Amino acid sequence: MRTFILGTVAAIGLALGTPANAQDAKQDFRLINRTGYELKEVYVSPAKADNWQEDVMGQDVLEDGKSVNIHFSPKVKTCKWDLKVVYTDDNSSAVWSDIDLCSVDKITIHYDRKNDVTRASFD
Repeated sequence: MRTFILGTVAAIGLALGTPANAQDAKQDFRLINRTGYELKEVYVSPAKADNWQEDVMGQDVLEDGKSVNIHFSPKVKTCKWDLKVVYTDDNSSAVWSDIDLCSVDKITIHYDRKNDVTRASFD
């Protein structure tokens, strides 16, 4: 499992294996890839922002069946965020808007092959 840290606007660093602690921001969440495919890019931006900022994965990918912890700076106050994932295979993407990360701890991405739709469950 990998851990990424987000600042108020863009990724500010990467900390592999950083354990959760009492000073984690309330927007922190775990992203789980259950699509059957590799994800090459993950973007997390404030809701309705004009751009997607930087790919929080950097040079890494999120393989099927794997997860990544995404951490925010404790200074971040915004709860509503948009999420975008991009597949390695064909560069297609899926987007979710207005996710209340202050009440979500885990986002699991699934691909419905029959209907050709990527969906997410929020826990």
